[in-house]
Amino acid sequence: WMKKNSQRRHEWVISSKAAGPGRSLDYLRGGPKHNASYLTAAVDDSLKRMQCEYIDLYHLHWPERSTNIFGQLGYRHREIESTPIETTLRALETLIETGKIRAIGLSNETPWGVMRYLEFARQFKLPKIETIQNPYNLLNRTFEIGLAEIAMREDVGLMAYSPMAFGALSGKYRNNAHPANARLTKFERFTRYSNPESTAAINLYCELAQAWGIKPSQLALAFVNQQPFALSTIVGATSLQQLTENITSLELNLSCEQLKAIDKINTMQPNPAP
Repeated sequence: WMKKNSQRRHEWVISSKAAGPGRSLDYLRGGPKHNASYLTAAVDDSLKRMQCEYIDLYHLHWPERSTNIFGQLGYRHREIESTPIETTLRALETLIETGKIRAIGLSNETPWGVMRYLEFARQFKLPKIETIQNPYNLLNRTFEIGLAEIAMREDVGLMAYSPMAFGALSGKYRNNAHPANARLTKFERFTRYSNPESTAAINLYCELAQAWGIKPSQLALAFVNQQPFALSTIVGATSLQQLTENITSLELNLSCEQLKAIDKINTMQPNPAP
């Protein structure tokens, strides 16, 4: 499709990612690394699959070093051999200079990691990261704790993923429902979205949406859209109805009183699904 419509390439912003190590991914080029050889091969393979000449925004999917990712709590410091951040930035710089990618970002990154990338970019005049793609939704507002200030002061916008918390904030799993082909029906191991605290919060948010005459999904997305540090909201619609609800959330502007009502629920059930 992209090749057939290549004359419209200038209208699109295409983003892709390079995986980090672990998580049973040794089959990927001998195990993912954020060094020049791996990143170059990853970008080349992506361009070949997508049949396009460049990627607008390229993310590192998760850190190569040992740190807490994907909702992990209880940090335990552990040194492992990993590609130095400066080396990674220089590899990405080469990909930019050769025209294969145009901008770079991080994903599932910590405040420490973001600041190190920014510091090395300034110190060695290397490309600056433009975005952070991390989870952010009504059940997980941990981005606000350490990363929101960085996003604002360093001009590194959040590309919020899981804004619907795997669809849980739509209310479709309420009352122990298991819709066919829904994500949490297919992947039951993600219990953080169905624990008692999350369930209680979801019910309260759904009641708010009903009182305000909007869909729960629109409430969830409008909240993310309005954050000053949010550059974009990543949605994953699987039907035209879902896509329509997602798009119309852009027309909603939650009032100060509505935001206070949301914050009240968050105070009662703070970040039940980090």
